[in-house]
Amino acid sequence: MDQTLAKTSKQDKIWTRDFALICAANFFIFLGFQMTLPTIPLFVQELGGSDKLIGVITGIFTFSALLLRPYAGHSLESKGRQFVYMLGLAIFVLSVGSFAFIFSIVFLILMRMVQGIGWAFSTTATGTIATDLIPPKRRGEGMGYFGLSGNIALAFGPSLGLALVGYLSFTQLFLICSSLGFVALILSSKIRYKKVEKPENAVATPRFDIFERSAIKPSLLLFFITTTFGGIASFLPLYTAEKGIGGIEFYFFVFAMFLMVSRSFAGRLYDKKGHIFVFLPGTTMIFSAMLFLVWLPGSFVLYIAAALYGLGFGTVQPALQAWSVSKAPGHRKGMANATFFSFFDLGVGVGAITFGQIAFLFGYKFIYLASAISVFLSILLYLVLLIRGQKPAT
Repeated sequence: MDQTLAKTSKQDKIWTRDFALICAANFFIFLGFQMTLPTIPLFVQELGGSDKLIGVITGIFTFSALLLRPYAGHSLESKGRQFVYMLGLAIFVLSVGSFAFIFSIVFLILMRMVQGIGWAFSTTATGTIATDLIPPKRRGEGMGYFGLSGNIALAFGPSLGLALVGYLSFTQLFLICSSLGFVALILSSKIRYKKVEKPENAVATPRFDIFERSAIKPSLLLFFITTTFGGIASFLPLYTAEKGIGGIEFYFFVFAMFLMVSRSFAGRLYDKKGHIFVFLPGTTMIFSAMLFLVWLPGSFVLYIAAALYGLGFGTVQPALQAWSVSKAPGHRKGMANATFFSFFDLGVGVGAITFGQIAFLFGYKFIYLASAISVFLSILLYLVLLIRGQKPAT
């Protein structure tokens, strides 16, 4: 009896050697990425670009990633987790390193497209690898812990990037970011990857298989939420500068701190109670954060918005990702993650490009009003699914 309990306990263990390695690799790649997130718009301005170009350059990255997500999902099943992950990391490292030697917006756009390819492969793979390593009964909790690795990077990355750009050149900054990705590449080579066999009775893959159907509902809800990312990552530093509000680097720190707080309990709450106990409270906080940014009289309100946004997104995102993969067959987990991140990218890309036009025509404040409307649409869609009796199993 004791041996059975011990075996069960071991099978339900989250923090294994390989799970720790994938979390560490994820931290370094996200740190390199997050350091570029608020500094790319500044780099575009230095190259002579406008608000519209900032939106395009942000959007082209996410749309590039979006187009490659389905291929990345298929490759995870056909070529293996390790090949796809390390290929994505290598492309990311080379593309970000190339930013250090770019002096033309045209070439920056081209390399942002290449970066999007690397990001599509690496992030689709890393989420799938983490899913492989987490016990199914603790998937919500495990994805919450895994997400913390990216959240810790988010806590320091944007602030560190903005701080370094005041002392270093963009060339030096991008080389540092590329080096962090290289550390992730080294760590990824040490992971013992699980091989997932395709069942003999599995249905043949359709020719134009670009998404996993079981992941569509949570991914669509995510789309309306991640549009807010385009407005915050691309334009919030410019918005606060226009209003003469200091402390933007601390916004990202506060956001990440509260994101980590919510990650510590939201996953377990999802596992025990289901999505209804996390989605509505989380999206309500995100909606409130957008309204605070519309108002934004000073730094204090900026930090309140950061806290609400962190709590809300940290509550919703791991639950939606766990929901996305929970119904997918073992050999389709890669496609489920590809679908999830495709909608994530689509939301960011649509938001960045749309908000670039909104900023140009109406001003930065209206970006966050549009973001609030988008989150409200996600809430409405969720309620429609519940009313129609389409509530997914938890």
